[in-house]
Parts: sequence; C-alpha cells; structure tokens
Amino acid sequence: MNNSKDISNKNKAQRENAIESSDDIEKNFKVTIGSVRLWSTLATLFIFPLIWVGGLVTTHDAGMAVPDWPGTYGYNLFLYPISTWLYGPFDLLIEHGHRLLGSWVGLLAIGLNIAAWTTESRKWYRWASLGLLFAVIAQGLLGGFRVVLDERTIAMLHGCGGPLVFAFASFLAIAASPDWRNAQQGSWRETRAGVPSRRVWKASWLLLIATVTQLILGAQLRHALPSTSPTAFMAMVHLHLTFAAVVTILILATAVLIRTDFVHRAGAGDSSEFARIRTPSNWLVGLLFIQLGLGLGTWFVNYALPWSGLSPTVAQYAIAAKGYWESMIVTAHQATGSLLISLSVWLICRVGRRLVPLADSQTSSTINLDNQRIS
Repeated sequence: MNNSKDISNKNKAQRENAIESSDDIEKNFKVTIGSVRLWSTLATLFIFPLIWVGGLVTTHDAGMAVPDWPGTYGYNLFLYPISTWLYGPFDLLIEHGHRLLGSWVGLLAIGLNIAAWTTESRKWYRWASLGLLFAVIAQGLLGGFRVVLDERTIAMLHGCGGPLVFAFASFLAIAASPDWRNAQQGSWRETRAGVPSRRVWKASWLLLIATVTQLILGAQLRHALPSTSPTAFMAMVHLHLTFAAVVTILILATAVLIRTDFVHRAGAGDSSEFARIRTPSNWLVGLLFIQLGLGLGTWFVNYALPWSGLSPTVAQYAIAAKGYWESMIVTAHQATGSLLISLSVWLICRVGRRLVPLADSQTSSTINLDNQRIS
C-alpha cells in the first residue's frame, strides 16, 4: 500500500517537474526570440533610411563630396565637427550622414550577433546573423573603395548590394517574429485549409527574382557611364520598362493565386493562416501602384513626357537638375524598389513556413523535403 502511494507521489512530482521544465523552456524561448527580434528589427528599420540617403547621394552625384576614406577630410569619421557637415553643403550632409548611418547599422548588426550567439537556440539563425554582419561590412568596404578609386562601377555594385542586405535583414527579422514560430507547418502534398499551393510558392520566388533583376537594371540606369552610347542607354531604358511590366504581372498574378487558393481550400469560411499569407500580398499590390506612380514621376522629372506638346502646362515645365522635389521623387522610386524586394521576401517566408516541412527541433539546422534531408 505504502509502495503504491510512494510511486504515485513520485509520478506526480515528475509530472510537475516536467510541466515546470516545459514552462521554463517556453519562457526562455520567448526571451530569446524577444532579444533577437529587437536587434533584427532595429537593423532592418535603420537599413531603409540608409538606402534612402544613399539614393540621395546617387541622385545628387555626391559620392565624392568627401574625397577621403575611412575618415572625413582628415578627421576621424565620428569626430568630424557636426556644425561643418550639418550646416554645410547639402552634398557633404548626405554623404557624411550616409557614412554615419552605415556605421550605426554595423553596430546594430554586432548587437544582433551578440544576442544570437548568446541566447539563440537555432544554429542556422546564428550563422545567418553572422552573414548579415559580413554583408554590412562588405557594403561599407564597397562604399569606401568607390571613394578611394572613384569608380562608378563599384558605386553601381554598392547600390545593388544595399537593397539585398535590406532583404536579408528583413528575413532575419521575420524569422524572429511570432508568426514564424506559430505558423502551422505543412508538407508539399497537403491540401488542407491554411496551406498554400506549390504554385504560390513558385510565383513568390519568381517575383523575388524579377524584383532583384529590376533593381540591377535600375542601378545600371542610375550609374550609367558617360561613355554609354545613346543606343545602349535606350536599350537599358526599354529593358527596365519591360521588367516593370513583368513585376506588375507577377504581383497581380500572385495575389490572384492566393485568392484562388483561399476559395478552393478554405471554402466559405475565413482562415487566419490564409489571412497571414494575403497580408504581404496586399502590401505588394498597394506598393506596386505607388511604385508605378513614382516611376512615371521619375520619367517626367528626368526626361519630360513624350506628349508634352499636348499640354501647354507640361510644355512649360523645365527640368531642374537636382531640384528638391525632383530628387525626392527619383530617390523614392529607387527606395520603393527596395521595399518591393523586402516584401517579396516576407511573402516567401509566410508561404514557405506553412508549406515547406521544416524540422521541428529548434536546435536543428536540417530541413526535410519529402523524406530528403538537407543539412
């Protein structure tokens, strides 16, 4: 009798310890995600204004406003008199400000790595955080070499790298979000409500590839060399316009595919999982129309409209080189392109997290794809 009672008490104690251990794991995981989520979100948020200011540098052709590197006119970057660059020429303001913002993003990337390598349980996330730090350092080196060598080709590579780093940082912020953890993992063959189809997965990747290609084409236009022939320049313009149409079609087609999946799989009732997938898709559609408007505005302030003879008001418009509103429209067009890439990554993460069967272990770096193991 006593033995049975002792065994019962022992089992009860073990269950209570297991519950407490589970609660501790849950609490530690929340603390881990919260810390990493904070740093990754801050890094992502500050990279966007860094891209915007970098766009202003390109728009105003201010890349050589500070002719030395890594210092500023012989001063340490952080010790350059604030009154000199804050109240000085606009070219100096944006170039030196761009460097300071880049340094701040580097510090945030270091903070993310400290948080990830001391508290994060996911091995792949720790290495991805280190990859982000190296990417930020590489961007800084490219910016420095652009100044030291005064090379516009390096400036173009630097301009392409910024949005890609922004997309990578966005991925790390998404991977530290509650949605990433709480998403219902599926498999390639599942057709239950809440799991998107593989065609949505493929369309999301095609959209990301198209937006990155459009970024590269736009960078070629922004950093066109003086030796570029008129024929080559017009070819780049036409290619950029063609891919604008491709991106437009892909965004709208992806939105339709997601809506079709919702109708076929969720039935008449709404699904919170599909609502989460539709969110980045809706943002992409909304941002698309903003980007198309900014593209038309960029064409107008750079080249005027081909039908300017039809309107006396338009015919009298004089293109102001480096005018305030002109430069803001052109820079906004470039920065919004970076947002489209980041939103495409967001959509891929939302879809893939529910479709790709990831390993359940938080410490595992393995992904299972239809009984295949990829470490």
